[in-house]
Amino acid sequence: MRFIGAAVTDVGIVKKVNQDSLTLKVAHSRWGDVCMAVICDGLGGLSQGEVASGNVVLAFDQWFKNAFLSATEDWTKESIQRAWEELVYSINTRIQDYAKRQGVELGTTLTAVLFLQDKYYVVHVGDCRLYEIDDDIRQITKDHTLIEQELDKGSISEDDARMDGRRNVLLQCIGVTKNLQIDFLVEDIKPGACYLLCSDGFRHAIEQEEIYFFCSPRKCKTQEAMQVQLEKLTERNKQRGERDNISSILLQVGKEEC
Repeated sequence: MRFIGAAVTDVGIVKKVNQDSLTLKVAHSRWGDVCMAVICDGLGGLSQGEVASGNVVLAFDQWFKNAFLSATEDWTKESIQRAWEELVYSINTRIQDYAKRQGVELGTTLTAVLFLQDKYYVVHVGDCRLYEIDDDIRQITKDHTLIEQELDKGSISEDDARMDGRRNVLLQCIGVTKNLQIDFLVEDIKPGACYLLCSDGFRHAIEQEEIYFFCSPRKCKTQEAMQVQLEKLTERNKQRGERDNISSILLQVGKEEC
């Protein structure tokens, strides 16, 4: 597989601090080219949200470099899940211990994806999202929010959910929740498809159809084109009054060129 990608993070029009953090890594390995993308949204209602999100991203960066790439045995679904769950649980405890010592509260969401050979692996806590964009757009992750819970129960409609003031109420996040329920997913890679990770600030003021229009594979054939499309969507969010930090990572997975 070959990978091209771009990323944008913006403080937005209201906040003075960008509490989002992200990373995009592509590397050659004994399994061929591999890619990892991570996005975290530090909680705006808590102090030092940027510390929490930054530490989670740093931990995944270090794992990718020091554990994943240097592994002498092949990675499996089970070994990736075990490694990532242990990593997230460890970070969760570390952030909680730090918060207790400092007398503060801090937390972050997390969505990470690893592309390895013909599959991609996802770990997810909170309400950042991963989309797969090909002939259509499909949301891969499920929000850990109160409003998503209400949608599952059928007690609210999709249209009402978009306007509901509880849409940002998280059911769990790293650094705050003691007993995390981590989502771990495995999917087949669609060669030629685009994959978008984004914070909730990226998607509140725009429709899913707009994301598809700007981020479809036919419009994102180069890194430069991807960067332009993400910047356009970021500015559109700001023009529509989005008050949160706005962050996104867009990448395309293709077959090796001859």
